[in-house]
Amino acid sequence: MKKALLVLSFVILLFSVTSFAQTTDGNKDPEFSLEQVLEIDANHNLDVAWQAFKSRKAYKAVLMRTDETMAAHPTYSKMDEILYLSGVSSYYLSVGKGKQKINLELLSEDEQKRYAREKLKEDAIAFLGILIEKHPDSKYKDDAEKILKKIETEDK
Repeated sequence: MKKALLVLSFVILLFSVTSFAQTTDGNKDPEFSLEQVLEIDANHNLDVAWQAFKSRKAYKAVLMRTDETMAAHPTYSKMDEILYLSGVSSYYLSVGKGKQKINLELLSEDEQKRYAREKLKEDAIAFLGILIEKHPDSKYKDDAEKILKKIETEDK
C-alpha cells in the first residue's frame, strides 16, 4: 500500500512539473525576446551595482557593472540610475573615496587611462550631464546637479 501511494505521488509530481514547465501554447521552453533577456540582465547588474555602491563602497566594481550595462543595453529602462551610479562612482574614485583603492602601477595601460583621476572626473561630468539632459524627470537629477557644482567649485 505504501509503495502504491509513493508511486502515485511520484506520478502526480511528474505531471505537475511537466505541466508547470509548459507555456500556454504548449511549448516546453518559455520564449523570451532579446529585449526581455537584456532587461533581466541589466536589472541584475543594477542590483549588484547598488550593493557595491551602498554597502561595500566599491566604486570600481560599480563602474564595471554599469559599463557592461551601457554597452550591452543602451535602451535600458533604468538608464538614469546607471548614469547616476557611473557618475557618482567616477567622481568618488577621482577624489580617492571608497574602499577600493586604485594603484595605477598595477593596471594595464588601458586601465591606467580609464582610472586616471582626470579621466574619472571627466567621466563623472559626462555621465551626470547626460543624466540631466536625457532624463530631466529622474529622481537623481537634483543630486547629479549638486555633484556637478561641487566638481566645478573644486576645479577653480
